[in-house]
Amino acid sequence: MRVRDSGMPAEETWERFFDAQKVLTALALENPEADVIDFGCGYGTFTIAAAQLTEGTVHALDIDAEMVRVTSQRATSLGLSNVRAIQRDFVADGSGLPSGSTDYAMLFNILHAEDPVSLTREAFRSLRLSGKAAVIHWIHSAATPRGPDLAIRPRPEQCRHWMREAGFEILTHELFLPPHHYGIVGEKRRA
Repeated sequence: MRVRDSGMPAEETWERFFDAQKVLTALALENPEADVIDFGCGYGTFTIAAAQLTEGTVHALDIDAEMVRVTSQRATSLGLSNVRAIQRDFVADGSGLPSGSTDYAMLFNILHAEDPVSLTREAFRSLRLSGKAAVIHWIHSAATPRGPDLAIRPRPEQCRHWMREAGFEILTHELFLPPHHYGIVGEKRRA
């Protein structure tokens, strides 16, 4: 099941929006041995940055075979051996990872999915205790150059609600990630 149209810009445009390593650091990817899961890796922007920040395995999931290929190729070209790029319909079938097997989950520009609570629950399930999940999404403004239609684009309060419903305790309520995004961090404090 494909996630509803994300309005993802071309790779070159997307890459200019972020200093991915700084964003991940701001969103509490602090463990240099963290195992990470990237739900909807896209071009691998954050997968690659995470793989450069941790020695753990970075599981990059995407339903689109081309995005998986691009991410895998980028990792190989940079000599990163800790990226595991997998084509998978994680919205319909889950991540395929064992419960409690990761330390950090990335839900970046994906919570406009038709069932965002199930997706946040899958992130929660995959995390170890004290694991963190980070959400990034487009700000709710028609002035953004791309992004999902405003009718399905979640606001920060919706994302926080879905994360709480999945079991997360919110650590960072809303971090502005200029020019067009915001971030939220939650932690798994109970099984």
